[in-house]
Amino acid sequence: MSARVSSVPSSPTGPTGRRDATEPAGSPGTAHSAGTPVPPRRRRSHTPLNPRPSVPLTLLTGLVLVYTLLPLAWLVINATKDQKDLLDSFGLWFGKDVRLWDNISRTLSYDDGAFVRWLLNTLLYVAVGAGGATILAVLGGYALATYEFPGRRAVFAVVIGAVAIPGTALAVPTFLMFSGMGLTNTPWAVIIPSLISPFGLYLMWVFAAEAVPAELLEAARIDGSGELRTFFRIALPLLMPGTVTVLLFSMVATWNNYFLPLIMIKDPDWYPLTLGLNAWNAQAQTAGGEPVFDLIITGSLLTIVPIVAIFLVLQRYWQSGLAAGSVKE
Repeated sequence: MSARVSSVPSSPTGPTGRRDATEPAGSPGTAHSAGTPVPPRRRRSHTPLNPRPSVPLTLLTGLVLVYTLLPLAWLVINATKDQKDLLDSFGLWFGKDVRLWDNISRTLSYDDGAFVRWLLNTLLYVAVGAGGATILAVLGGYALATYEFPGRRAVFAVVIGAVAIPGTALAVPTFLMFSGMGLTNTPWAVIIPSLISPFGLYLMWVFAAEAVPAELLEAARIDGSGELRTFFRIALPLLMPGTVTVLLFSMVATWNNYFLPLIMIKDPDWYPLTLGLNAWNAQAQTAGGEPVFDLIITGSLLTIVPIVAIFLVLQRYWQSGLAAGSVKE
């Protein structure tokens, strides 16, 4: 009887029972060649959430990044130079000696510590003005979003109209009004106008309408909670992202405010940092004035440090506040 020939292919192993090293794992004779299909490699699909990389968009983003960081880099580099190196060396490279700490010390002590006094004034304006504007915006926005009352549409129209009016258009009428009340050349001339933030009120109105469910407030009232307790225990934690967002916008607006203090304050003891550094810059153009451009640049660097630090600390609240209401549930 003749032997039956097996239809099973021979094993790719050698005489010792091991796989031949010269034959790759996926070559014919392995399990894949016995009829098992090899799944094709999936191509990476591109969706709106995972778009295809765009070279022009990447280059444009890089240009925007350079445009944004270049002034900051110039400020940091030139804050390390003295007056001579500042005028003689290239603006985007360091001078012969790094004098950052010496410049900081001179800036803080120059003119009997005027920079420190201006910094404290700015902190006062920001704490009282921006803090008060945030509190008023939160209270007003919550009330407008929660309660129904006659004239609500008229209030909405007034708020929208106030947002559209630039602050410079109201500066002269505000000055005349404060001058009639005898409040010019005082801190109140800067603090009181800073308390009014139409944009912050509108932002909190929209945010409160989306972030605070009416059913939750109704349940709290049914359980016997008063309006103040409902606001502080239930609504305020839900409004925290929007509150921080309004606070950041108000702080930046008050910190960088220049035109309003310029027309309201004449006493250098009440100058904010914006007016103080401008006064140092102007003294170089007066007869017999001492140019202190190195101190002006160092003071400008010190001026942006607090606001950058606050942005970094509150960034997560700010981002969540901006994204609130963008997704419909």
